[in-house]
Amino acid sequence: MALGSAGALVTATLVAGAVTAPAASAAGRPGQDREAKGAAVAAARAAKAGIDWQDCPADWGLAKPIQCGWVSVPVDYAHPYGKQIKLAVDRIGNTGTPQERQGSLVYNPGGPGGSGLRFPTRVTNKNPVWANVAKAYDFVGFDPRGVGHSAPISCIDPQEFVKAPKMDPVPDTEADKRAQRKLAREYAEGCAERSGAMLPFMTTPNTARDLDVIRAALGEKKLNYLGVSYGTYLGAVYGTLFPGHLRRMIVDSVVDPARENIWYEANLNQDIAFEGRWKDWEDWVAANDAAFHLGTTRAAVQAKWLQLRATAKKNPLGGVVGPAELISFFQNAPYYDSSWVPVATAFSKYVAGDTKALVDAAAPDMSDTAGNITAENGNAVYTAVECTDAKWPTSWKKWDRDNTRLNKDYPFMTWANAWMNLPCATWPAKQRTPVEVTTHKGLPQVLIVQSTRDAATPYEGAVDLHKRFQGSRLITEKDAGSHGVTGLVNPCINQRVDSYLIDGKLDGADVTCGPHATPKP
Repeated sequence: MALGSAGALVTATLVAGAVTAPAASAAGRPGQDREAKGAAVAAARAAKAGIDWQDCPADWGLAKPIQCGWVSVPVDYAHPYGKQIKLAVDRIGNTGTPQERQGSLVYNPGGPGGSGLRFPTRVTNKNPVWANVAKAYDFVGFDPRGVGHSAPISCIDPQEFVKAPKMDPVPDTEADKRAQRKLAREYAEGCAERSGAMLPFMTTPNTARDLDVIRAALGEKKLNYLGVSYGTYLGAVYGTLFPGHLRRMIVDSVVDPARENIWYEANLNQDIAFEGRWKDWEDWVAANDAAFHLGTTRAAVQAKWLQLRATAKKNPLGGVVGPAELISFFQNAPYYDSSWVPVATAFSKYVAGDTKALVDAAAPDMSDTAGNITAENGNAVYTAVECTDAKWPTSWKKWDRDNTRLNKDYPFMTWANAWMNLPCATWPAKQRTPVEVTTHKGLPQVLIVQSTRDAATPYEGAVDLHKRFQGSRLITEKDAGSHGVTGLVNPCINQRVDSYLIDGKLDGADVTCGPHATPKP
């Protein structure tokens, strides 16, 4: 499922260094030398052009003093003088003195398909976790290629995309599987029809090259970067292709960058981790039975969940919320601790006889056309990047065998995740070979932050990236599993993030922190 965007089932003068591509970029991959040269050409051009900062368009929902602008990048870096697209960027200046300023901190929230444009609102909303870092850095967000305002792609009519109820993801019969396979194939064909020209270039390496062009346009010799979820993979690829262009990088909730994990295996591993975190949530609901009245044991809560699922399968709640919509809503709980109370509350009300809260939460809002366009676009980018980044199995037998096996022990997400990714089996664009993420000359020390119970990006991913990036430090949040750790209040982690970004300091060894506070009903 979309990494870090829960619910997607249903974001100057010519600077020295901008013109030379690090030798590592070529990394022995044919065709990549041309793309490395193209990236250098595009970065030099962007450094010259800079960014014409203006007040943001009214309908972007980004009030002053946040400013917006555009950065031009080639669609295909092998042809840097060919077709260009404009990427939307925004920023807010550092809140400290000019002397305290250390440049820009560029952010990616994940997806693939997530927009980073809300990042500067951490300053306007006075988010206390980021107050110290905001003194030193301009906060810069962007819409990656294909996302939002940056040459958005689409695969299906957005109103059609959100329409409910959808088929139950868990198949009862071979006919159910055939119907889902047909939908996945049609979705892939829709991507080709609506966005075919962009599909071959919707890759993580190209987004990493875009990131380097943004760096140059900002007038920065070196990039400071914060990536969460899929944003960690983007960071890992950037660090491999442009090691000498990095100043500081934090990756939070880490995708395992091993070539063999991108992306088919990554999704299977998610299914296992989601089941574990789902159980954590059920345990918490049971421990808070006084508030929710859903049962005093995990088994009791699970029985109520299965009962709800069966009821909605027979008669979708409110005519629109079936099992697919329920999974889409309930998966917020294993993703984010901030969703524990709202999900449990809606569930609790339903069991007490009030269906409205759950229907309102889980049903699509057909009148929210802008929100539906965003949801469809996010899913289109997610699919395009994951399908184009790597070669996927084309044999239905393999998909069927793997997911049938996993579903026996990890039923919460397995089939829903399988159907979401199945368009990759019949993908109409050329599929690439993932970058071999590794340390090249010039790579600075990277800070890796990860919780042990994360569902969307299992803990092993952080361990693997830590091995690949020499000199990196790993902060482990033990006995916690909220996806995206650096935004939570946990002084053990917050102070180290501040110390790294502000003073460039890391601990002499890896650190284990206790969990952040558990939600209270």
